[in-house]
Amino acid sequence: MNANEAIDALSALASAPRLALFRLLVREEPTGLVAGEIAERLGMSPSQVTFHAKTLERAGLVMSNPEGRFVRYRAAIPQMHALIAYLTEECCAGQREVCATMRAESGIDDHWFQSTEEPCR
Repeated sequence: MNANEAIDALSALASAPRLALFRLLVREEPTGLVAGEIAERLGMSPSQVTFHAKTLERAGLVMSNPEGRFVRYRAAIPQMHALIAYLTEECCAGQREVCATMRAESGIDDHWFQSTEEPCR
């Protein structure tokens, strides 16, 4: 991931409805959800879901797949991992032991800081 891709992803997530939509799709991996299910769970209209999902898709964070009359949306987990890796790649100037201590203090599970090649856990 480069700086422009990170900016696009972060810009797309800088909206309460889009952040909620993305977090819901991450939770629903690996199957994803169709727009109607997303709308029901988030209290949006299907057209709002489509609008926000397209913004996330342009940023590479969501994938869509037509299923007859419906469109199924899924979180692009590898892109999410790439964004996290980009944001943390120079943590503590590469001093792994310092970075590990800071991660432990944050309470965040270490698996988010591993390779983007690993499967979703």
